[in-house]
Amino acid sequence: MSDYPFAPLIETLPSTVPFVGPEAQERARGRVFRARIGANESVFGPSPKALAAMREAAAQAWMYGDPENHDMKVALGAVHGIPPENIVVGEGIDALLGYTARLFIEPGIAVATSLGAYPTFNFHVAGFGGRLVTVPYRDDREDPEALLDLARRERARLIYLANPDNPMGTWSDAARLAPIIAKIPEQAILLLDEAYGDFAPAGTLPPIDITTPRVLRFRTFSKAHGMAGARIGYAIGAPDLIQSFDKIRNHFGVSRMAQAGALASLEDRDHLTWVAGEAALARDRIAAIASDNGLRVVPSATNFVALDCGRDGAFARRVMAELIGRDIFVRMPGVAPLDRCIRVSAGRAPDLALLESALPEALAAAERDGDRPD
Repeated sequence: MSDYPFAPLIETLPSTVPFVGPEAQERARGRVFRARIGANESVFGPSPKALAAMREAAAQAWMYGDPENHDMKVALGAVHGIPPENIVVGEGIDALLGYTARLFIEPGIAVATSLGAYPTFNFHVAGFGGRLVTVPYRDDREDPEALLDLARRERARLIYLANPDNPMGTWSDAARLAPIIAKIPEQAILLLDEAYGDFAPAGTLPPIDITTPRVLRFRTFSKAHGMAGARIGYAIGAPDLIQSFDKIRNHFGVSRMAQAGALASLEDRDHLTWVAGEAALARDRIAAIASDNGLRVVPSATNFVALDCGRDGAFARRVMAELIGRDIFVRMPGVAPLDRCIRVSAGRAPDLALLESALPEALAAAERDGDRPD
């Protein structure tokens, strides 16, 4: 085996991915899923206007995308009522979180997050040698006040908070977050991940205030816009903070097709409204399916539902495995006590009909497997 001159930090890290994709599971199983309702993708798809724009842009795929994302920033600025210089566009929130980690994290630097929160963020922190410090969820919700206290104690440089939350779907309203934003420690930046904001009730997202220097707001076209595979998202912040991304970002990372689709999607507010409505109907249907099986769901402001299996994580893992064995792709939180749940994305009627049929069998099989001696 060759000896490569890896950086010392790389030698200490495992070779891993935050999520095992459904495609990898399909390859291992030798068959495809009948219902793909585990990755929080929008099964309702992009706006027809976005599809048309991407088809047209495909003929220009021989050209790089605009490295300044100029038209995107102008359009997003018009949507949010802010100057374009307050916006950076990147290859989805995941890439922007990675760039943020690169900007601020050095080996040993503390980063505050919730135990069980979005693992891709943790992956980026570990990749730059950051020291993750955590607080537990409280009543299936992230605890902003505890996060703030933790950041002060540990002198954390970054504070990560998703609102609405992934993996539980719960949320805090803007009135609760306002005093948190006002009290961010001098040395810290609050990373407010609002990927699911298009599904949230009115009053959830704090007003955008570009005069606040210590907050980065992250938005995406992966969820309600239905463009997860196109990889495009953006962050909003103070101009000098936003400008710092130009020092390290992949300037050609967002393709012409992604830019064209996102621009067209921004203009189709009716599609976003329709998707949010379909997601709400799907959440209600998942709740009804859970109730029919003697289970409950955690209230959600996203396009997925945390379905409480009523036992511990071991039982929920068996339920998930049984659903996967019946060709229903779902996921689950990875940390107790959240891992008593499985996470089900808002699906179409046929997807949820398959879940309705498979869930009683999965629960029964999980029960039988739990009774077997080791």
